[in-house]
Amino acid sequence: MSTLPVAAGGTARAVAPRTHRRFDFARAAAYFQAAPLAIVFLCFLVFPIVAIVVVSFFDYDSVQIIPRFTLENYRELLFSKVTWETYLNTFRFAAMTWAATLVVGFTLSYFLAFHVRSTLMQIALSLLCTVPFWTSNIIRMISWIPFLGRNGLLNMALVRLGIIHQPLEFLLFSDFAVVLALVHLNTFFMMIPIFNSMMRIDRSLIEAARDAGARAPQVLWNVVIPLSKTGIAIGSIFVIALVMGDFITVRLMSRGQSASVGLMMANSISLLQYPAAAANAVLLLILVLGMIAGIVRGVDIRRELTGANPGGTATNE
Repeated sequence: MSTLPVAAGGTARAVAPRTHRRFDFARAAAYFQAAPLAIVFLCFLVFPIVAIVVVSFFDYDSVQIIPRFTLENYRELLFSKVTWETYLNTFRFAAMTWAATLVVGFTLSYFLAFHVRSTLMQIALSLLCTVPFWTSNIIRMISWIPFLGRNGLLNMALVRLGIIHQPLEFLLFSDFAVVLALVHLNTFFMMIPIFNSMMRIDRSLIEAARDAGARAPQVLWNVVIPLSKTGIAIGSIFVIALVMGDFITVRLMSRGQSASVGLMMANSISLLQYPAAAANAVLLLILVLGMIAGIVRGVDIRRELTGANPGGTATNE
């Protein structure tokens, strides 16, 4: 017969039997489901970035990488006038491309979302915007050369119409050509997030604004744009990240007359200066992440990605 232990005061006290902790199958299943994506994330994103950071502190000569810690790569990078001029030129390309793609992408998205009534036609027109992506980026860039060249279609048409008396030289192999090609390549990445945000806007909000006497520009500025700012932020992230790392567009469309950070890194790699290119990549990554942090600071991107209705949120507020 079991006995109860006696406490110090003489009162019998029951001891709770030990229970074994049960294995939480639900939590384990969640970890197993997330494991493949986590492994891919580590192998193809985290480890390469760590390797780039490590190599950026290595020394090198004309033929090999020397695994010896040095800060010379960052010293040459940060205290070089050419480096900062190249970064300013890249920021200029990114700013002009962002502004142009925002205007074009927002206009196309607004037309598709509010002026095309048929859902089938909206889908068809949005898919039509993907047709240029069926070909290579290089082919799409090269296609501008016979159009913008000195004896290209545009110059010949302007001369024959009497608008100009001699071909325009700035149309090709210039900063204008670089920005034009970048806008052509990246407008789609700005348009789709904005279109997605506009399609989620509750149309009753627009009708209420019109019933209150708001004109079309007022509805656009006070209703559509605030409820589309998440899509604008996502599109801006895509465009800025792609332009800041681009090098082939600058090389082809300027024929070496313009420079960018990506082109500078490509030149370093071609000269087997991998640690210098890695240091440049680390600096570019820090600056781009800072720009992205500034963009997402004022918007709730999680709401857009989870499919919440911005119109409904605005109504509740």
